[in-house]
Amino acid sequence: MIFITAKFRILPEHADRWPEISAAFTEATRAEPGCLWFDWSRSLEDPSEYVLVEAFRDDAAGAAHVQSDHFKQAQRTLPDYLAETPRIVNAAVPQDDWSELGELAVAPRG
Repeated sequence: MIFITAKFRILPEHADRWPEISAAFTEATRAEPGCLWFDWSRSLEDPSEYVLVEAFRDDAAGAAHVQSDHFKQAQRTLPDYLAETPRIVNAAVPQDDWSELGELAVAPRG
């Protein structure tokens, strides 16, 4: 899979509305057949920073994502709300889902 994590610094006056601002892009991306997940989190230390964790099935799915109409629309509209260019980590990972964090294993309950 293609695993991507990106940090978005949002202009402070738009930070509280970022989930709404990015909603159409998020929903359209999640509906892509090759999208495994596309999840936003907000920093606890910096309320203007959001982290996007996304994964796509393979290179073809990642390419389809960046060539999609909703991605092109996001390229035109989302930068107006950003304080700076997002930062990204992009890696191919030989798996197709999250692995368990064995160091914090939870014993069966019940």
